[in-house]
Amino acid sequence: MTHGHTTGTGMNPEPAGPYSTGYGTPHPGAPYADPTAGAPYAVPRQRTTEPAPTLAPEAAASPAVPAAKKPGRDRYLDLLRSIALVRVVVYHLFGWAWLTVLFPSMGVMFALAGSLMARSLKRPALGVIRGRVRRLLPPMWAFAVVVLTMMFVNGWNPAEDPDRGGTWGLIELFNYLVPIGAPPYPWHVGSPSGLLEDTWAVQAAGPLWYLRAYLWFVLASPLLLWLFRKAPWPTLLAPLGLTAVVGTGLVKIPGETGNAVTDFAVYGGCWILGFAHHEGLLKQIPRYVSVSCASLIMAFGLWWASNHLGPDGWDLNDIPLAQATWSFGFVVILLQYSPSWQELPGRLARWDKLVTLSNNRAVTIYLWHNLLIMATVPIIDLAYKLPFMQSERAVGALDGAYTIWMFALVWPLIGLMVVAVGWVEDLAAKRRPRLWPNGTKRTPSRARAAHRS
Repeated sequence: MTHGHTTGTGMNPEPAGPYSTGYGTPHPGAPYADPTAGAPYAVPRQRTTEPAPTLAPEAAASPAVPAAKKPGRDRYLDLLRSIALVRVVVYHLFGWAWLTVLFPSMGVMFALAGSLMARSLKRPALGVIRGRVRRLLPPMWAFAVVVLTMMFVNGWNPAEDPDRGGTWGLIELFNYLVPIGAPPYPWHVGSPSGLLEDTWAVQAAGPLWYLRAYLWFVLASPLLLWLFRKAPWPTLLAPLGLTAVVGTGLVKIPGETGNAVTDFAVYGGCWILGFAHHEGLLKQIPRYVSVSCASLIMAFGLWWASNHLGPDGWDLNDIPLAQATWSFGFVVILLQYSPSWQELPGRLARWDKLVTLSNNRAVTIYLWHNLLIMATVPIIDLAYKLPFMQSERAVGALDGAYTIWMFALVWPLIGLMVVAVGWVEDLAAKRRPRLWPNGTKRTPSRARAAHRS
């Protein structure tokens, strides 16, 4: 599969298909995202409300004053993040190009992260950046330990890699500690007949482009927010102009630097839209004006895409300017209609626990989902050995529904990974580790039992 970047060895925002590539594909996306709620990669806490104050006898006769609520989580934004994560998994599994048009997940996730970053920058910038980086790195380290161990056990030596090789290959391993650039990985490792196909390392490294882009956005946010407050409209529109320069081939920046600059330009508008949402700029514009302008920008994106279709057709990840403009307009509409729910309304309430869980473990889900998609293959292949699967008709039925079985199996595997390593997100946020943080409160008896144990 091929995707967004077309040069160097950069990461595709969303490699298409179950075995699509990330960094280094010829052509980035999936999370991102801010893939987590609260601070970047912070584990969000559940919304709570202040109890009504106890009235003194003389105050009891006074008109009742509603109890003030503490600022809580915006469940509308939480819902958007959850939808974005599910869409990322579905896209990477099925590879449907039209999903990039239906819901541009990465633009949405960067916008949500930008809004949260603007809110946090009410505090000193250095402390905010330090907190964001602290929340980002430990989940990535847990991922890197597993993936690098698998690579080394399968015989990969970065010092002898023909693409990077030597001292530089070893130096680039630093990107598994701090994702300032693209981490190295082998294009082929292990045996084609092994449990995982020999391109599994490329697939596993795919999601790491998001962490790199996110880190650079976090580092640049104090300056970007200052510029936005001084000159909101030029700052908001500048990334689209930059995309028109570096994302169309008008100016070519080679290698990984070019890929990083293109990522920054394509999703920079969405990140700064998060600023605009937090600062209230979007609410100052009549809704019909903002929606009309956003629709025109989106229409331009589709028109540009129609004349620059990539190897996967309408996959906007292959068309940077179309991705930037479509995502920008889409996010404007989502944020303009933002209802700021304190609770999920109506039938959406039944999804409350899953929305809470996915927001609390967004980094874990995003980092591991590609590798887990691949892990479904050897598991499903065991079904061919079952006694009742020996007929040609049974084999044909399984072949025809293979991807559906992958889709059904990947979610339990993601659940297992949430339990296995998701608690690292809590440690990174300096919170008590939790195995399944879906918002369910423990009863007093369960809490006492846990305390005694």
